[in-house]
Amino acid sequence: MEIAASSTQGGLGLGGALTIDGGEAPERRMERLLRESPVVVFSRPGCCMAHVMRRLLEAVGAHPTVIVLEEGEIAPGPAAAEAMPALFIGGAAVGGLEGLMALHLGGGLVPLLRDAGA
Repeated sequence: MEIAASSTQGGLGLGGALTIDGGEAPERRMERLLRESPVVVFSRPGCCMAHVMRRLLEAVGAHPTVIVLEEGEIAPGPAAAEAMPALFIGGAAVGGLEGLMALHLGGGLVPLLRDAGA
């Protein structure tokens, strides 16, 4: 698992807030990461849709934490492939790129980000 946070100040912008504990169960790790960051994108390596999501979020002033999952960390099957990238705001699932775009075009993205503290 690779974690990167967007930052306009350079570097990862993590501030030491996010950590990885190899002994931690994947479900608990995901719950903790969602609590520690107001905007989280789970992605596959090299996912262009995750890049578009990150750019849109940065354009409206949010700086998402992008978590790139390795192939072994993603559940097998077509449902898992369709679920990536996955966006969470304030710990709640927003969906993929289509969900983000619908939220943005409907005028709900910025208020949701503001409420989440992003």
